[in-house]
Amino acid sequence: MRVVSWDGGRVSIKASVAVSAQLSGASLRDSYAESIRRLSLGLLQLRGDTLRAGPLVLLRFGRPTLTRSAVDWPIEGGLLAGAPGGHWRLGATPDHVEASLSDYRPALPRPLYVLTHLHVHQLFTRLFLLRLHGREPAPGTVASAEDRRRAGAVDAALCFTLAGFAGQRRLRRTLVIAIVYHVACWSAGGRTFGGLVTGQRVISVDGSRLTPTQSVLRLALLPLSWIARRPIHDEIAGTEVIAD
Repeated sequence: MRVVSWDGGRVSIKASVAVSAQLSGASLRDSYAESIRRLSLGLLQLRGDTLRAGPLVLLRFGRPTLTRSAVDWPIEGGLLAGAPGGHWRLGATPDHVEASLSDYRPALPRPLYVLTHLHVHQLFTRLFLLRLHGREPAPGTVASAEDRRRAGAVDAALCFTLAGFAGQRRLRRTLVIAIVYHVACWSAGGRTFGGLVTGQRVISVDGSRLTPTQSVLRLALLPLSWIARRPIHDEIAGTEVIAD
């Protein structure tokens, strides 16, 4: 679940995920800091009371309030904050974890924030929550590697065929078509034409539909999976291919 609301230039965002066990405030704090570092490949780090990109202080927090089931950081400034105020909170119940940003005033103008920072924030938050959910149990019967290869071959053939109707510069057009096609199909329902033929679809590890940014990330990481010969793109994007 994701909710975004605005009030006088301040934004509030909520997202949640189901979990199998109660998490403590301390574990949420520590796992969030570790996830930020891992997901950004070390480019972003939560150090002390600041979120940093190298020497740049992106967000500066006040002293966090830590309870048995939650951690709450008051936002006091930083390059991404337009003014002090607002809170970043992670809270847990026995079966859910909720991440909420409340009354935050971004430094960027609202249209630019919506196109950039908001999507990055939502993607990192979603990936963090999906990591808390975990990959087990799987959200369905996992598709076989052979069926995944067959679906990929069908989709590749379709993209090449569509590009062939576009005339010159076939490789460039094929790439554009492949990106739009896969992101649209995965975000809309998780099923490409290849998935329809082979009876499989892509979903998040919690069983929910992929977001567009999650789909873009999964597609961008696909070459790494080919090199490593394991589904790195699914591991990082928090996705799974199921047979249905």
